[in-house]
Amino acid sequence: MTTPYGSILYFAVLFAFLIPIVIAGLLGKRLPVYNAFVTLVFIYMMFASSPVQAIALIVFVFWQLALVRLYFNYRQKHNHGGIFVLAVILSILPLFIVKVQPLLAEHTTMLGFLGISYLTFKATQMIMETRDGLIKELNSWDFINFLLFFPTLSSGPIDRFRRFKKDTDTPLNPDKYATLLNRGIFLIFLGFLYKFIIAYLVQNNVITGLTYNLEHHVQFGWSLVGYMYAYSMYLFFDFAGYSAFAVGVSYLMGVQTPMNFNKPFASRNIKEFWNRWHMTLSFWFRDFIFMRLVFWMTKKKFFKSKFTVAYIAYFVNFIIMGMWHGLHWYYIVYGIYQATLIVGFDLFERWNKKKKFYPKNKVTNVIGIVITFQFVCFGFLIFSGILDKISF
Repeated sequence: MTTPYGSILYFAVLFAFLIPIVIAGLLGKRLPVYNAFVTLVFIYMMFASSPVQAIALIVFVFWQLALVRLYFNYRQKHNHGGIFVLAVILSILPLFIVKVQPLLAEHTTMLGFLGISYLTFKATQMIMETRDGLIKELNSWDFINFLLFFPTLSSGPIDRFRRFKKDTDTPLNPDKYATLLNRGIFLIFLGFLYKFIIAYLVQNNVITGLTYNLEHHVQFGWSLVGYMYAYSMYLFFDFAGYSAFAVGVSYLMGVQTPMNFNKPFASRNIKEFWNRWHMTLSFWFRDFIFMRLVFWMTKKKFFKSKFTVAYIAYFVNFIIMGMWHGLHWYYIVYGIYQATLIVGFDLFERWNKKKKFYPKNKVTNVIGIVITFQFVCFGFLIFSGILDKISF
């Protein structure tokens, strides 16, 4: 299997195939048929060495297409909540099986393939937005083009169907595309810096040694602290680098895929952090889990206090997010930890509005950044799973 953006050879082949797309873009034209051909080529590269995963991908795409099409047709005349819930459950079912099956058997499920999580998010959001009446038209080709957009296939960012379709339907302006091309090239070079230089150096020169120290209890305390910060840096630069590649290549193809990171370690509080870190994922959970749960509990009047409703929704939201990463204790604890931080900060903000104990100015902003960074890094220490690998 060829890992997307994983080698110089991959980029050489990628740039060779992108040349016609770039030339056409500078002339103000799109090449939808050629784009589809390029998508097939790179999907083949990804799954050529794993035919089982390739078959799983094909079955998954037809499964989601059938669900989205059937629910879209149903929604034109009906709007029963039970049918909507069933459609969502069936859409998530393949991903659920992939996450749960390893806990029940030694062998991995045949349903799994690279990128199943992000494709599931895309498909499920279409069912939800269809329920909301936001998707007025549905063309099977548009759906498949959106689902299998190869620059973001394996690990996002997670785009929205209506935004994506607007980009692909809008004729290219040569001047605007030239700006997009320039930005895309910059992001690709930024990705090289992040992923292949900084993340690589941190992984090989820092994390490897600290992991050895932790496993052999060499200066355990300081090694654990060092690992916490080193892993946080590695996680950001590795994933932000990949995301920069994906967004940059999208730009070269004339699609403005949303950014995934916006200086997250400069966040002044934990709420701001989640508006800057893995943004397309956090916004997806916010819009399709948190907000819907808040609306449902408010409508059913389970609790009088809107804050109680929000706090319960935060815990459900982040626990599900943690479980999405994997059904291991450290992912679930990570989700609970993040929800606790969010709720704790909100309680502090509400208290501070009354007491006016903590003013907002340049000094407190810096203090907030430093404190938030510590909490974030400790969360990533939990997330890393290192605590599950070392014996105390």
